[in-house]
Amino acid sequence: MDLKNAVVLITGANRGLGLAFAREALARGARKVYAGARDPSTVTLAGVEAIKLDVTNPQDVAAAAAHASDVTLVINNAGVAEIGSFMAEGSIESAQRHLDTNLFGSLRVAQAFAPVLAANGGGALLNVLSIASWITGPLLSVYAMSKSAAWAMTNGLRNDLRAQKTQVVGLHMGFVDTDLSRGIDGPKSTPASIVGQAFDGLEAGAEEVLADERTRLVKQGLSAEPAVYLKALG
Repeated sequence: MDLKNAVVLITGANRGLGLAFAREALARGARKVYAGARDPSTVTLAGVEAIKLDVTNPQDVAAAAAHASDVTLVINNAGVAEIGSFMAEGSIESAQRHLDTNLFGSLRVAQAFAPVLAANGGGALLNVLSIASWITGPLLSVYAMSKSAAWAMTNGLRNDLRAQKTQVVGLHMGFVDTDLSRGIDGPKSTPASIVGQAFDGLEAGAEEVLADERTRLVKQGLSAEPAVYLKALG
């Protein structure tokens, strides 16, 4: 898919990776960029159209799909990340919050915009996933569960939307230097680097983008003996 003259909708576009997606879409010649955020007043990037979009709110999602009926690329970027293991107090409630946004929120957006993409020639859907789709550790257990589920959803959507010629892309990466990873030690990619690789892959027709070396190594290790996912992320 060519970004030039595309009409792009980005969820969680007011900061972090979403803001980087919006900037790069404009830089690559997108005709219009809708920047979704729970509070549209927090969207300050010039050249985008801010829209109210809480992906956990069905009314917001339906209104966004009705308003942005010219969209050709949807980027499911909105997400939450909390530290905690499955044995921690409140892990069930944390899991519900993660799944509401990272899984069901993304699915809700995909369902609402699939007819829009079909009407505009197929277009593309890009889901922001994670290295944690495949490997986890005690501090990221609940988050990883939601991203594993989102990976499965992405693979299913690819099959569901193939007939309408919608390119479905899963973007996986390790830690990125954004608010979501604040307080987590370790190497972090820049948002610009991740977004650049995501759009390069999208424009090349990719269905999956592995945006850093560690993620590529983990993907290769899924079939190793012992498999990489049997060890804790460290």
